[in-house]
Amino acid sequence: MKTARILYTLLSLTAGLLAGPIKVATFDVDATPPLGSPMAYDVVKRLDEMTLRCRGVVILGSDAPIVLCAVDWIGIANEGHDAFRKALAEAAGTTPERVAVHALHQHDAPGCDFTAERLVKELGVQGYSRFEGTFHRVVIGRAAEAVKAALPVAREATQWGWGKAKVKEVASQRRILGPDGKVKYTRTSSTKSAEVRAFPEGTVDPDVTALSFWNNDGAIAVLTHYACHPQSYYRLGIPHPDFPGIARFIRAQSLPFTLQLHFNGAGGNVTAGKYNDGSHATRMDLARRLADGMKEAYDSTVKKPLDSADIGWTRDLVRLPLAGHLDKESLIAKLRGAPPRGYSSRADQLAWVTRHEEGHRIDLTCLRVGTARVLGMPGELFVEYQLAAKAMRPDLQVTMAAYGDYGPAYIGMGCSYAEGGYETGQQSSNVSPEVEKVLMDGLRRLLEVR
Repeated sequence: MKTARILYTLLSLTAGLLAGPIKVATFDVDATPPLGSPMAYDVVKRLDEMTLRCRGVVILGSDAPIVLCAVDWIGIANEGHDAFRKALAEAAGTTPERVAVHALHQHDAPGCDFTAERLVKELGVQGYSRFEGTFHRVVIGRAAEAVKAALPVAREATQWGWGKAKVKEVASQRRILGPDGKVKYTRTSSTKSAEVRAFPEGTVDPDVTALSFWNNDGAIAVLTHYACHPQSYYRLGIPHPDFPGIARFIRAQSLPFTLQLHFNGAGGNVTAGKYNDGSHATRMDLARRLADGMKEAYDSTVKKPLDSADIGWTRDLVRLPLAGHLDKESLIAKLRGAPPRGYSSRADQLAWVTRHEEGHRIDLTCLRVGTARVLGMPGELFVEYQLAAKAMRPDLQVTMAAYGDYGPAYIGMGCSYAEGGYETGQQSSNVSPEVEKVLMDGLRRLLEVR
Protein backbone atom coordinates (compact mmCIF):
# COMPACT_ATOMS: atom_id res chain seq x y z
CA MET A 1 0.00 0.00 0.00
CA LYS A 2 2.87 2.38 0.89
CA THR A 3 4.60 1.61 -2.43
CA ALA A 4 1.39 2.32 -4.34
CA ARG A 5 1.02 5.69 -2.61
CA ILE A 6 4.62 6.62 -3.46
CA LEU A 7 4.09 5.59 -7.10
CA TYR A 8 0.86 7.62 -7.30
CA THR A 9 2.63 10.68 -5.87
CA LEU A 10 5.48 10.36 -8.38
CA LEU A 11 3.05 9.98 -11.27
CA SER A 12 1.08 13.02 -10.10
CA LEU A 13 4.24 15.12 -9.84
CA THR A 14 5.37 13.97 -13.28
CA ALA A 15 1.99 14.84 -14.77
CA GLY A 16 2.17 18.28 -13.18
CA LEU A 17 5.63 18.90 -14.64
CA LEU A 18 4.54 17.80 -18.12
CA ALA A 19 1.28 19.74 -18.13
CA GLY A 20 1.25 23.09 -19.88
CA PRO A 21 0.01 26.35 -18.42
CA ILE A 22 -3.66 27.12 -17.95
CA LYS A 23 -4.97 29.48 -20.60
CA VAL A 24 -8.33 31.24 -20.74
CA ALA A 25 -9.97 32.31 -24.00
CA THR A 26 -12.92 34.68 -23.92
CA PHE A 27 -15.70 35.22 -26.45
CA ASP A 28 -18.65 37.60 -26.70
CA VAL A 29 -21.21 37.93 -29.50
CA ASP A 30 -24.48 39.73 -30.12
CA ALA A 31 -27.60 37.64 -29.37
CA THR A 32 -30.20 40.34 -30.07
CA PRO A 33 -33.09 39.33 -32.37
CA PRO A 34 -33.83 41.69 -35.28
CA LEU A 35 -36.93 43.83 -35.73
CA GLY A 36 -40.09 41.77 -36.20
CA SER A 37 -38.62 38.63 -34.64
CA PRO A 38 -40.62 36.79 -31.99
CA MET A 39 -39.35 36.80 -28.43
CA ALA A 40 -40.71 34.87 -25.48
CA TYR A 41 -43.79 37.09 -25.19
CA ASP A 42 -43.75 39.74 -27.94
CA VAL A 43 -42.23 40.51 -31.32
CA VAL A 44 -39.35 42.95 -31.48
CA LYS A 45 -40.80 46.44 -31.99
CA ARG A 46 -37.56 48.39 -31.69
CA LEU A 47 -33.96 47.94 -30.61
CA ASP A 48 -32.42 49.62 -27.58
CA GLU A 49 -28.94 50.97 -26.86
CA MET A 50 -28.17 47.77 -24.93
CA THR A 51 -27.93 44.46 -26.74
CA LEU A 52 -28.38 40.88 -25.61
CA ARG A 53 -25.10 39.00 -25.32
CA CYS A 54 -23.85 35.44 -25.63
CA ARG A 55 -20.47 35.25 -23.97
CA GLY A 56 -18.22 32.84 -22.21
CA VAL A 57 -14.81 31.40 -21.47
CA VAL A 58 -12.81 28.41 -22.68
CA ILE A 59 -10.40 26.96 -20.11
CA LEU A 60 -7.41 25.26 -21.74
CA GLY A 61 -4.50 23.26 -20.38
CA SER A 62 -6.09 20.71 -18.07
CA ASP A 63 -7.40 17.68 -19.96
CA ALA A 64 -9.84 18.61 -22.76
CA PRO A 65 -11.06 22.22 -22.97
CA ILE A 66 -13.92 23.36 -20.72
CA VAL A 67 -16.48 25.87 -22.03
CA LEU A 68 -18.78 28.01 -19.87
CA CYS A 69 -21.35 30.14 -21.71
CA ALA A 70 -24.08 32.54 -20.52
CA VAL A 71 -26.81 33.83 -22.85
CA ASP A 72 -29.22 36.73 -22.36
CA TRP A 73 -32.27 34.65 -23.32
CA ILE A 74 -35.24 33.48 -21.27
CA GLY A 75 -34.34 29.80 -21.65
CA ILE A 76 -32.52 27.25 -23.84
CA ALA A 77 -34.22 23.88 -23.76
CA ASN A 78 -34.06 20.31 -25.01
CA GLU A 79 -32.54 19.87 -28.50
CA GLY A 80 -31.78 23.60 -28.56
CA HIS A 81 -29.55 23.14 -25.52
CA ASP A 82 -27.97 20.09 -27.14
CA ALA A 83 -27.24 22.03 -30.34
CA PHE A 84 -25.64 24.90 -28.45
CA ARG A 85 -23.33 22.62 -26.50
CA LYS A 86 -22.41 20.55 -29.56
CA ALA A 87 -21.47 23.59 -31.66
CA LEU A 88 -19.35 25.15 -28.92
CA ALA A 89 -17.69 21.81 -28.21
CA GLU A 90 -16.70 21.33 -31.86
CA ALA A 91 -15.37 24.88 -32.02
CA ALA A 92 -13.31 24.45 -28.84
CA GLY A 93 -12.01 20.98 -29.68
CA THR A 94 -13.75 19.27 -26.79
CA THR A 95 -16.88 17.19 -26.13
CA PRO A 96 -20.40 18.47 -25.34
CA GLU A 97 -20.11 16.91 -21.88
CA ARG A 98 -17.48 19.55 -21.04
CA VAL A 99 -19.65 22.47 -22.17
CA ALA A 100 -22.12 24.29 -19.90
CA VAL A 101 -24.65 26.68 -21.48
CA HIS A 102 -26.93 28.74 -19.22
CA ALA A 103 -29.57 31.37 -19.89
CA LEU A 104 -29.96 34.41 -17.65
CA HIS A 105 -33.75 34.29 -18.02
CA GLN A 106 -34.51 37.87 -19.07
CA HIS A 107 -38.11 38.08 -20.33
CA ASP A 108 -37.70 40.64 -23.11
CA ALA A 109 -35.62 38.07 -24.93
CA PRO A 110 -36.00 34.93 -27.08
CA GLY A 111 -36.41 31.36 -25.90
CA CYS A 112 -34.84 28.42 -27.73
CA ASP A 113 -36.26 24.90 -27.99
CA PHE A 114 -35.56 22.92 -31.16
CA THR A 115 -37.58 19.94 -29.91
CA ALA A 116 -40.70 22.09 -29.61
CA GLU A 117 -39.91 23.63 -33.00
CA ARG A 118 -39.76 20.18 -34.61
CA LEU A 119 -42.96 18.95 -32.96
CA VAL A 120 -44.92 22.07 -33.92
CA LYS A 121 -43.88 21.56 -37.54
CA GLU A 122 -44.74 17.87 -37.47
CA LEU A 123 -48.20 18.58 -36.03
CA GLY A 124 -48.80 21.47 -38.40
CA VAL A 125 -50.19 23.74 -35.67
CA GLN A 126 -50.09 27.50 -36.07
CA GLY A 127 -49.26 30.41 -33.76
CA TYR A 128 -46.02 29.12 -32.28
CA SER A 129 -43.60 31.36 -34.17
CA ARG A 130 -41.45 31.90 -31.07
CA PHE A 131 -40.11 28.35 -31.57
CA GLU A 132 -38.91 29.07 -35.11
CA GLY A 133 -35.17 28.60 -34.74
CA THR A 134 -33.51 30.33 -37.69
CA PHE A 135 -32.23 33.24 -35.60
CA HIS A 136 -31.17 30.97 -32.75
CA ARG A 137 -29.05 28.91 -35.13
CA VAL A 138 -27.41 32.09 -36.40
CA VAL A 139 -26.37 32.99 -32.85
CA ILE A 140 -25.12 29.46 -32.18
CA GLY A 141 -22.99 29.67 -35.32
CA ARG A 142 -21.81 33.14 -34.38
CA ALA A 143 -20.73 31.92 -30.93
CA ALA A 144 -18.93 28.90 -32.39
CA GLU A 145 -16.96 31.11 -34.77
CA ALA A 146 -16.06 33.42 -31.89
CA VAL A 147 -14.74 30.46 -29.89
CA LYS A 148 -12.55 29.39 -32.81
CA ALA A 149 -11.19 32.91 -33.15
CA ALA A 150 -10.52 33.17 -29.40
CA LEU A 151 -8.43 30.02 -29.01
CA PRO A 152 -5.23 31.29 -30.72
CA VAL A 153 -5.20 34.40 -28.53
CA ALA A 154 -6.04 32.70 -25.24
CA ARG A 155 -4.22 34.32 -22.33
CA GLU A 156 -2.17 32.41 -19.78
CA ALA A 157 -3.79 32.43 -16.32
CA THR A 158 -1.28 32.22 -13.49
CA GLN A 159 -3.71 32.86 -10.62
CA TRP A 160 -7.32 32.26 -9.73
CA GLY A 161 -9.35 34.39 -7.35
CA TRP A 162 -12.46 34.18 -5.23
CA GLY A 163 -14.54 36.88 -3.60
CA LYS A 164 -18.10 37.33 -2.41
CA ALA A 165 -20.35 40.07 -1.07
CA LYS A 166 -23.90 40.60 0.05
CA VAL A 167 -26.23 42.33 -2.40
CA LYS A 168 -28.54 44.69 -0.56
CA GLU A 169 -32.21 45.25 -1.38
CA VAL A 170 -32.54 43.20 -4.57
CA ALA A 171 -33.59 39.59 -3.87
CA SER A 172 -36.72 38.53 -2.00
CA GLN A 173 -38.64 35.29 -1.62
CA ARG A 174 -41.36 34.97 -4.24
CA ARG A 175 -43.64 32.55 -2.39
CA ILE A 176 -45.25 33.90 0.78
CA LEU A 177 -47.03 31.24 2.80
CA GLY A 178 -50.16 31.73 4.85
CA PRO A 179 -50.94 30.23 8.30
CA ASP A 180 -52.11 27.01 6.62
CA GLY A 181 -48.72 26.42 5.01
CA LYS A 182 -50.05 27.18 1.53
CA VAL A 183 -48.89 29.95 -0.80
CA LYS A 184 -50.99 32.99 0.06
CA TYR A 185 -49.18 35.64 -1.98
CA THR A 186 -46.84 35.49 -4.95
CA ARG A 187 -44.36 38.34 -4.91
CA THR A 188 -43.76 38.69 -8.63
CA SER A 189 -40.76 40.46 -10.16
CA SER A 190 -42.60 43.77 -9.96
CA THR A 191 -45.08 43.81 -7.09
CA LYS A 192 -47.60 46.65 -7.04
CA SER A 193 -49.10 45.82 -3.65
CA ALA A 194 -47.39 47.67 -0.80
CA GLU A 195 -48.80 45.08 1.61
CA VAL A 196 -47.11 42.21 -0.21
CA ARG A 197 -43.84 44.11 -0.65
CA ALA A 198 -43.80 44.73 3.11
CA PHE A 199 -43.34 41.06 3.99
CA PRO A 200 -39.78 40.10 5.04
CA GLU A 201 -37.24 39.11 2.40
CA GLY A 202 -37.68 35.46 3.29
CA THR A 203 -35.44 32.67 2.02
CA VAL A 204 -32.83 33.99 -0.43
CA ASP A 205 -29.10 33.68 -0.98
CA PRO A 206 -27.91 37.28 -0.56
CA ASP A 207 -24.37 36.63 -1.80
CA VAL A 208 -22.95 37.42 -5.20
CA THR A 209 -19.80 35.39 -5.82
CA ALA A 210 -16.88 36.24 -8.10
CA LEU A 211 -14.55 33.57 -9.49
CA SER A 212 -11.73 35.13 -11.50
CA PHE A 213 -8.72 34.21 -13.62
CA TRP A 214 -5.62 36.45 -13.54
CA ASN A 215 -2.20 37.07 -15.02
CA ASN A 216 0.35 39.84 -14.57
CA ASP A 217 -1.80 42.21 -16.64
CA GLY A 218 -4.79 41.83 -14.31
CA ALA A 219 -8.02 39.89 -14.40
CA ILE A 220 -8.74 38.00 -17.65
CA ALA A 221 -12.31 37.09 -16.74
CA VAL A 222 -14.61 37.48 -13.75
CA LEU A 223 -17.47 34.97 -13.39
CA THR A 224 -20.20 36.27 -11.10
CA HIS A 225 -23.21 34.32 -9.84
CA TYR A 226 -26.33 35.69 -8.14
CA ALA A 227 -29.72 34.04 -7.58
CA CYS A 228 -32.68 36.23 -8.51
CA HIS A 229 -35.23 36.58 -11.29
CA PRO A 230 -33.70 39.26 -13.54
CA GLN A 231 -36.87 41.23 -14.29
CA SER A 232 -37.54 44.84 -13.37
CA TYR A 233 -40.20 45.43 -16.05
CA TYR A 234 -40.84 43.82 -19.44
CA ARG A 235 -43.38 43.29 -22.26
CA LEU A 236 -42.18 46.41 -24.12
CA GLY A 237 -41.19 44.59 -27.29
CA ILE A 238 -37.61 45.83 -26.81
CA PRO A 239 -34.90 43.19 -26.31
CA HIS A 240 -33.08 44.05 -23.09
CA PRO A 241 -30.69 42.31 -20.65
CA ASP A 242 -32.46 44.02 -17.73
CA PHE A 243 -30.79 44.93 -14.46
CA PRO A 244 -28.19 42.09 -14.39
CA GLY A 245 -27.06 43.12 -17.87
CA ILE A 246 -26.79 46.76 -16.82
CA ALA A 247 -24.83 45.74 -13.70
CA ARG A 248 -22.51 43.68 -15.89
CA PHE A 249 -22.08 46.70 -18.19
CA ILE A 250 -21.28 49.00 -15.26
CA ARG A 251 -18.56 46.67 -14.04
CA ALA A 252 -17.06 46.38 -17.53
CA GLN A 253 -16.53 50.14 -17.70
CA SER A 254 -14.08 49.90 -14.81
CA LEU A 255 -12.35 46.79 -16.22
CA PRO A 256 -12.30 47.20 -20.02
CA PHE A 257 -9.81 44.36 -20.61
CA THR A 258 -11.67 41.86 -18.42
CA LEU A 259 -14.63 39.78 -19.56
CA GLN A 260 -17.56 40.14 -17.17
CA LEU A 261 -19.42 36.82 -17.32
CA HIS A 262 -22.57 36.70 -15.21
CA PHE A 263 -24.77 33.69 -14.39
CA ASN A 264 -28.17 33.49 -12.73
CA GLY A 265 -28.13 31.18 -9.74
CA ALA A 266 -31.05 29.14 -8.41
CA GLY A 267 -33.53 32.00 -8.54
CA GLY A 268 -36.72 30.18 -9.49
CA ASN A 269 -38.53 31.28 -6.32
CA VAL A 270 -36.62 34.55 -5.84
CA THR A 271 -37.55 37.93 -7.35
CA ALA A 272 -36.86 41.61 -6.77
CA GLY A 273 -40.54 42.04 -5.87
CA LYS A 274 -40.00 43.39 -2.36
CA TYR A 275 -37.89 46.22 -3.77
CA ASN A 276 -39.58 46.76 -7.11
CA ASP A 277 -43.00 48.26 -7.70
CA GLY A 278 -42.53 48.06 -11.47
CA SER A 279 -41.70 51.73 -12.01
CA HIS A 280 -39.21 52.21 -14.81
CA ALA A 281 -36.76 54.11 -12.62
CA THR A 282 -36.32 51.09 -10.35
CA ARG A 283 -34.42 49.18 -13.05
CA MET A 284 -31.36 51.37 -12.54
CA ASP A 285 -31.68 51.18 -8.75
CA LEU A 286 -31.56 47.38 -8.89
CA ALA A 287 -28.69 47.44 -11.40
CA ARG A 288 -26.59 49.74 -9.22
CA ARG A 289 -27.17 47.61 -6.12
CA LEU A 290 -26.13 44.45 -7.96
CA ALA A 291 -23.13 46.24 -9.50
CA ASP A 292 -22.11 47.46 -6.03
CA GLY A 293 -22.20 43.87 -4.79
CA MET A 294 -20.19 42.70 -7.80
CA LYS A 295 -17.57 45.38 -7.13
CA GLU A 296 -17.33 44.49 -3.45
CA ALA A 297 -16.92 40.81 -4.34
CA TYR A 298 -14.19 41.71 -6.84
CA ASP A 299 -12.43 44.02 -4.38
CA SER A 300 -12.47 41.30 -1.70
CA THR A 301 -10.93 38.71 -4.04
CA VAL A 302 -8.20 36.51 -2.60
CA LYS A 303 -5.86 35.25 -5.33
CA LYS A 304 -3.94 31.97 -5.37
CA PRO A 305 -1.48 30.39 -7.81
CA LEU A 306 -3.06 28.38 -10.62
CA ASP A 307 -1.77 25.33 -12.46
CA SER A 308 -3.35 22.42 -14.33
CA ALA A 309 -3.84 20.35 -11.16
CA ASP A 310 -6.21 23.04 -9.83
CA ILE A 311 -8.70 22.61 -12.70
CA GLY A 312 -11.20 19.76 -12.95
CA TRP A 313 -14.57 18.96 -14.47
CA THR A 314 -17.12 16.39 -13.36
CA ARG A 315 -20.66 15.63 -14.44
CA ASP A 316 -23.51 13.57 -13.11
CA LEU A 317 -26.22 12.29 -15.45
CA VAL A 318 -29.69 12.24 -13.90
CA ARG A 319 -33.14 11.35 -15.15
CA LEU A 320 -35.67 13.80 -13.80
CA PRO A 321 -39.11 12.42 -12.87
CA LEU A 322 -41.93 13.43 -15.21
CA ALA A 323 -44.82 15.40 -13.71
CA GLY A 324 -47.84 13.16 -13.27
CA HIS A 325 -50.24 15.51 -15.06
CA LEU A 326 -48.33 15.41 -18.35
CA ASP A 327 -49.84 13.08 -20.96
CA LYS A 328 -48.57 13.03 -24.53
CA GLU A 329 -51.82 12.29 -26.35
CA SER A 330 -53.75 14.84 -24.32
CA LEU A 331 -51.13 17.50 -25.03
CA ILE A 332 -51.26 16.80 -28.77
CA ALA A 333 -55.04 17.05 -28.78
CA LYS A 334 -54.95 20.35 -26.91
CA LEU A 335 -52.24 21.72 -29.17
CA ARG A 336 -54.40 21.02 -32.18
CA GLY A 337 -57.56 22.38 -30.61
CA ALA A 338 -56.58 25.51 -28.68
CA PRO A 339 -54.56 28.64 -29.56
CA PRO A 340 -51.25 29.25 -27.79
CA ARG A 341 -51.29 31.50 -24.74
CA GLY A 342 -48.45 32.95 -22.68
CA TYR A 343 -44.82 31.90 -22.59
CA SER A 344 -45.29 28.46 -21.06
CA SER A 345 -47.31 26.45 -23.53
CA ARG A 346 -48.31 22.89 -24.31
CA ALA A 347 -45.60 22.80 -26.97
CA ASP A 348 -42.95 23.20 -24.25
CA GLN A 349 -44.58 20.46 -22.22
CA LEU A 350 -44.88 18.10 -25.19
CA ALA A 351 -41.21 18.64 -25.97
CA TRP A 352 -40.27 17.65 -22.42
CA VAL A 353 -42.53 14.58 -22.48
CA THR A 354 -40.99 13.53 -25.79
CA ARG A 355 -37.49 13.84 -24.39
CA HIS A 356 -38.52 11.83 -21.34
CA GLU A 357 -39.93 9.06 -23.52
CA GLU A 358 -36.66 8.99 -25.43
CA GLY A 359 -34.83 8.27 -22.15
CA HIS A 360 -33.10 11.64 -22.04
CA ARG A 361 -30.90 12.37 -19.05
CA ILE A 362 -29.67 15.78 -17.95
CA ASP A 363 -26.13 16.76 -17.05
CA LEU A 364 -25.39 18.24 -13.66
CA THR A 365 -21.89 19.70 -13.88
CA CYS A 366 -19.16 20.90 -11.55
CA LEU A 367 -16.13 23.02 -12.44
CA ARG A 368 -13.30 22.74 -9.93
CA VAL A 369 -10.88 25.65 -9.64
CA GLY A 370 -8.70 25.12 -6.59
CA THR A 371 -11.08 25.06 -3.64
CA ALA A 372 -13.90 26.69 -5.64
CA ARG A 373 -16.76 24.69 -7.12
CA VAL A 374 -19.12 26.02 -9.78
CA LEU A 375 -22.22 23.84 -10.09
CA GLY A 376 -24.27 23.82 -13.30
CA MET A 377 -27.94 22.95 -12.90
CA PRO A 378 -31.02 22.71 -15.13
CA GLY A 379 -34.31 24.57 -15.15
CA GLU A 380 -35.79 27.29 -13.01
CA LEU A 381 -34.39 25.93 -9.78
CA PHE A 382 -35.54 26.93 -6.29
CA VAL A 383 -32.92 28.69 -4.17
CA GLU A 384 -33.02 26.01 -1.47
CA TYR A 385 -30.94 23.76 -3.76
CA GLN A 386 -28.22 26.39 -3.90
CA LEU A 387 -28.25 26.93 -0.14
CA ALA A 388 -28.15 23.17 0.42
CA ALA A 389 -25.15 22.77 -1.90
CA LYS A 390 -23.22 25.44 -0.01
CA ALA A 391 -24.09 23.78 3.30
CA MET A 392 -22.84 20.41 2.03
CA ARG A 393 -19.29 21.73 1.65
CA PRO A 394 -18.66 24.68 3.97
CA ASP A 395 -14.95 23.94 3.54
CA LEU A 396 -15.15 24.94 -0.14
CA GLN A 397 -16.20 28.04 -2.06
CA VAL A 398 -19.39 26.79 -3.71
CA THR A 399 -21.52 28.68 -6.19
CA MET A 400 -24.22 27.71 -8.68
CA ALA A 401 -25.55 28.54 -12.13
CA ALA A 402 -29.09 27.38 -12.88
CA TYR A 403 -31.18 27.82 -16.05
CA GLY A 404 -29.11 25.23 -17.94
CA ASP A 405 -31.36 22.90 -19.93
CA TYR A 406 -34.68 24.69 -19.50
CA GLY A 407 -36.79 21.65 -20.49
CA PRO A 408 -38.03 20.85 -16.95
CA ALA A 409 -39.09 24.51 -16.40
CA TYR A 410 -39.62 25.30 -12.69
CA ILE A 411 -38.03 22.82 -10.28
CA GLY A 412 -39.31 23.13 -6.73
CA MET A 413 -38.49 21.34 -3.52
CA GLY A 414 -40.51 18.25 -2.76
CA CYS A 415 -42.68 19.99 -0.16
CA SER A 416 -43.36 23.02 -2.36
CA TYR A 417 -45.62 21.04 -4.71
CA ALA A 418 -48.10 20.57 -1.88
CA GLU A 419 -47.91 24.26 -0.94
CA GLY A 420 -49.55 25.40 -4.17
CA GLY A 421 -48.51 28.54 -5.99
CA TYR A 422 -47.75 29.34 -9.60
CA GLU A 423 -44.22 27.94 -9.71
CA THR A 424 -45.17 24.34 -8.94
CA GLY A 425 -48.51 24.39 -10.75
CA GLN A 426 -49.37 22.22 -13.73
CA GLN A 427 -48.57 24.97 -16.22
CA SER A 428 -45.18 25.81 -14.76
CA SER A 429 -43.33 22.68 -13.63
CA ASN A 430 -42.72 19.62 -15.78
CA VAL A 431 -41.30 17.45 -12.98
CA SER A 432 -42.77 15.70 -9.96
CA PRO A 433 -41.93 16.25 -6.26
CA GLU A 434 -39.52 13.31 -6.38
CA VAL A 435 -37.13 15.61 -8.24
CA GLU A 436 -35.71 16.86 -4.93
CA LYS A 437 -34.07 13.55 -4.02
CA VAL A 438 -32.69 13.11 -7.54
CA LEU A 439 -31.03 16.52 -7.57
CA MET A 440 -29.84 16.48 -3.96
CA ASP A 441 -28.20 13.09 -4.52
CA GLY A 442 -26.60 14.47 -7.67
CA LEU A 443 -25.24 17.49 -5.81
CA ARG A 444 -23.76 15.25 -3.14
CA ARG A 445 -22.01 13.17 -5.77
CA LEU A 446 -20.63 16.24 -7.54
CA LEU A 447 -19.41 17.69 -4.26
CA GLU A 448 -18.21 14.27 -3.08
CA VAL A 449 -20.32 14.34 0.07
CA ARG A 450 -20.49 10.92 1.65
